[in-house]
Amino acid sequence: MTGSSLTSAPAETLGIDIATARALPKAEVHVHLEGGLALADLLWLAKENGESLPGPAATLFDVSTHTDFEMPEETTGGGDGVGTGGLSGFLRFLDWQCGLVRTPDQAARVAYAFAARQSSSGVRYTDAIVNPTHWHGWRGKEHDLMAAIAAGLAEAEQDGLCVVNLAWSLLRSQTATEAREIVERIVAGPSPRIVALSVDGDEKVAGRTGEKFSEAFTLARDAGLHRTVHAGESSGPEGVWDAVDLLHAERIDHGVRAIEDPALIERLISDGIALGVCPRSNLTLGVYDGWASHPLPALLDAGVLVTLNTDDPEPLGTTLAHDWVETSAHFGWGLDVMAGFAARSIDASFADDSLKAALHADLSETVATARAKQKSTEMAR
Repeated sequence: MTGSSLTSAPAETLGIDIATARALPKAEVHVHLEGGLALADLLWLAKENGESLPGPAATLFDVSTHTDFEMPEETTGGGDGVGTGGLSGFLRFLDWQCGLVRTPDQAARVAYAFAARQSSSGVRYTDAIVNPTHWHGWRGKEHDLMAAIAAGLAEAEQDGLCVVNLAWSLLRSQTATEAREIVERIVAGPSPRIVALSVDGDEKVAGRTGEKFSEAFTLARDAGLHRTVHAGESSGPEGVWDAVDLLHAERIDHGVRAIEDPALIERLISDGIALGVCPRSNLTLGVYDGWASHPLPALLDAGVLVTLNTDDPEPLGTTLAHDWVETSAHFGWGLDVMAGFAARSIDASFADDSLKAALHADLSETVATARAKQKSTEMAR
């Protein structure tokens, strides 16, 4: 169902509450594990490692105020930024916090905690993006890092928490040789829970890097790895074209600026390529001035497979459930539209077919129950 189809819906049916947002079985397909470390994680990591905080704990996530991160001279890692003009500071902050993770046990614990927070928003499956260039204590041991994270996620799943798999993300400034070697090592295995290859970082700064990584993504495709690419955020539709044509992208992280190119919209629709849109992140970064100018409804009306995600929930001070409530309120979308987002999130995820089928069945049951409750409430009025 598209946004325009709701223009005549009764006002009382528009928007969903937090309980409904949590109850809807869903997947999250655009979230960075680095952006999912909570304040409590950083406090116990700093304490265990005998490290001082770069500022007061109460304002630790106000990263634009911090200028005293002691970081290596190398280029900072990938991911998306927070705060207008604050991308470089945010990337330094991510490097600092990931630098606190120094042992396999610590990596496993932060991964477990991440899965628990996903579960609290009703997320049943997650493709978590991890860019090892942030985790500077693991240079040369990146696969050990990913194995430790996978171990924590396996324990979380055994305890009934959200199923989380991993997308290994390249940094745009890495070389073609580095990218190829990473894919070769993933394919050679063992690579527990690594289901996809990704690339992130600031498009505007790095420029077009699709051709550079084409070989690595082709190897990933041929080996059966999924492909998801950050594009169409800090640069225009050209990055999305490169992701589709050169990197065999099955999914685009962000991709909102595809709306500027009608031919690209048609390509996304015809190829069934989903967008992992993160409205709150887009507004915080200044990609769009406000909810009224965000192209989410236009993308939905066009027929693009759009999903709703958080990007970096902890620094943004949000959860997926809260973002769903806020999005539904701003655009006047009720249960049916939000259930559509849940269904598309499952379809766009890299979960296996059996899990997708189970999630769709649970979603249908949840929506039927919610509709019956709505009808009962209306009849009682």
